[in-house]
Amino acid sequence: MKWIIKVGLPILVVGLGFGAMKGVTALGNEESESEAVDIRPTVKVTQLSPVAYPVEIEAFGELSPLESTNLSAQVSGEITSLNPQFLSGGIIKRGEVLFTIEKDAYEAALLQAQANLASAESALIQEKALARVAEREAASLPDAQVTDLYLRKPQILSAEAALKAAQAQLKIAKRDLDNCEVSAPYDALIVSRSVGSGDFVTAGSSAALLYNIEVGEVVFPLARFDQAFLPGQLGDIEATITLMNRQDDIIQRSGAIHRDTGIVDASTRMTHLVARIEDPYGIKTGMPAIKFGSYTQVQFTGKTLENIYKIPQELINKRQIWILDDEDKMVPKTANVVREVGSDFLIRADIDSNDRIVMTLPEYPQNGMAVKVIANEKLIAKQP
Repeated sequence: MKWIIKVGLPILVVGLGFGAMKGVTALGNEESESEAVDIRPTVKVTQLSPVAYPVEIEAFGELSPLESTNLSAQVSGEITSLNPQFLSGGIIKRGEVLFTIEKDAYEAALLQAQANLASAESALIQEKALARVAEREAASLPDAQVTDLYLRKPQILSAEAALKAAQAQLKIAKRDLDNCEVSAPYDALIVSRSVGSGDFVTAGSSAALLYNIEVGEVVFPLARFDQAFLPGQLGDIEATITLMNRQDDIIQRSGAIHRDTGIVDASTRMTHLVARIEDPYGIKTGMPAIKFGSYTQVQFTGKTLENIYKIPQELINKRQIWILDDEDKMVPKTANVVREVGSDFLIRADIDSNDRIVMTLPEYPQNGMAVKVIANEKLIAKQP
């Protein structure tokens, strides 16, 4: 029995060692096989189609009146009545009487002018009648005795001139009487008033400052990077004018780009455009008012860019866009950035609708880098 133990035990130990060695070897082979994993970076791809993209331009400026008027009296006299709305902040419609000047003297002047006109007409009728008598008598006289004076031609010319003078006097008298009522030349905001009831005003004296509220204008600067996208003709381009200083709600009104001021600012190199808005105080339309002096935003559509791709900014790396070739390797394409729109770029690039655009760039993209596509999404890029 002892002999068996002495002989069998070494054999058993050697057998167990050999088995352990085989197990370790097999385990090593399995680990070697598991190390052969795919280490390519994973990416997502999409496909893009070129579009025609209308460029939206926005700028900011202050709303101001189309025109202002220093209203003056055209005749002298005492102010006898005032419009209740003729005060600072009042709104007066076109043709509405602001104040009235005492009319007695001008009514008397009109009567005098009418009387002078009647007298001049009578004198002319008499001269023409005398001329006809003289013409009949001249038929029996020698030609040498028949002169213009005899035919009363100078007298007729004088009577006609007196008639014209009387007509002019009557016209002036009517105008002066009409000017006793001072009216608004347009729908107006009364900015200030310098006369009162009972005041004596003289012709030419200032009475009030008015702002035209029929049309408002926003003069706004335009940066050089926006100037390139202006359309060829500015007239009547539709624009949206938004009031910027309200917190509770937003007021938007329709307007139009009216003109370029024709001057480039020497310090900023900006040009200035003018947008117009009809009835800014909503007198005719009943819409919410945008008051003069308000800071507004002007938005309008500029040029339409053809064959443009709109993509997220993060896809542009060193002015390049990355695509995948047939072997799923990354290839750079030059991207010409035309304009930035929010978080996107408008670009021009030599790609077509079948190219697979890399949407999730590796940390260090390189030409020829092999990648693994985890989602082959056919996604049309964001379009306007």
